[in-house]
Amino acid sequence: MLFRPFELGQLQLPNRIVMPPMTRSRAAAGEVATPLMARYYAQRASAGLIVSEGTQISRQGQGYAWTPGIYSAEQVAGWRQVTEAVHAAGGRIFAQLWHVGRVSHESLQPDNQAPISSTSRSAEGVKVFIDPQGHGPQAGAGEMIQHSAPRALRTEEIAGIVQDYARAAQNALDAGFDGVELHGANGYLINQFIDSQVNDRSDEYGGSLSNRLRFLREVVEAVTAVVGKERIGVRLAPLTTLQGAVDDTPQATYLAAAKLLDSIGVAYIHIAEADWEDAPHMPAAFKEALRIAYGGTLIYSGAYTKDRAEEALAKGWADLIGFGRPFIANPDLPERLRHDLPLAAGDRSKYFGGSEAGYTDYPRAREATPA
Repeated sequence: MLFRPFELGQLQLPNRIVMPPMTRSRAAAGEVATPLMARYYAQRASAGLIVSEGTQISRQGQGYAWTPGIYSAEQVAGWRQVTEAVHAAGGRIFAQLWHVGRVSHESLQPDNQAPISSTSRSAEGVKVFIDPQGHGPQAGAGEMIQHSAPRALRTEEIAGIVQDYARAAQNALDAGFDGVELHGANGYLINQFIDSQVNDRSDEYGGSLSNRLRFLREVVEAVTAVVGKERIGVRLAPLTTLQGAVDDTPQATYLAAAKLLDSIGVAYIHIAEADWEDAPHMPAAFKEALRIAYGGTLIYSGAYTKDRAEEALAKGWADLIGFGRPFIANPDLPERLRHDLPLAAGDRSKYFGGSEAGYTDYPRAREATPA
């Protein structure tokens, strides 16, 4: 089933393999996407769908050095060369819209202000990557430090953040993206509003589950008004506890989120399963409940192999499967999976920052095979 075509809105996907968002930290000055990034994504255009690396919707939304934005004219132009390259190679690409919330450092924020969040509490031990010496991505050198203490958003400020998402969505269309994915997972801003142990608000955005889902709903509705229902997806991470985001009743919370997104009619939900050692297991019953709660396309990502992917598709839990890190060293991953060819291993030391090495210099299987 993995290699059968799939219809996602008005997009015809040639297979059910998704390249999910992966931060690679190679944006140029001004957080602008580069020709090197265009080459990287075009090399992987045989995926049924590419979702770009997390792309901040504003300067305030940035949490790490060298990540691209989509809030300036220069950034839109930079991304346009990426989408044109992907389309020329026969691919399809969504932009992942990202606001990190508290997972940032004041040196990355406008006027060195405190990051914003649903809360004023820090996530102890959660670090961000900064470039204090200004060496740039080519140097591949920086520093991991504890994120700065956040400031809780005032109620009247939230509408402005929602509009930042909507403007970024319009910029994504102007840049030629086929759609957008909202990053609502992994402890970033939307997740900071959803999860009960992060959201300690007493206004209409905190307390009850419906209040904690209000920010998600407002962002999704604002972005849907710009791009249309068929061109928006949302990434959620129901059982992960990344970046200090923990919910007391995750199954109830995320089934409610799925029902909310179903009522709005978004094109897909992208579930990020925990994929680290001793990670919480996502029960089959929960996956079946998500399928009942949400009638659109479901994407699952998280240490999937070809066999696990085929099982998820056959059992109906998923419609599409994301293969993350395998895409780093295998630009022709769909061909390798189809023909059971060996997968190359990525150089972890070059995952973040740098130039061509460990980014665009991985050969295709046919190029790597001796004559």
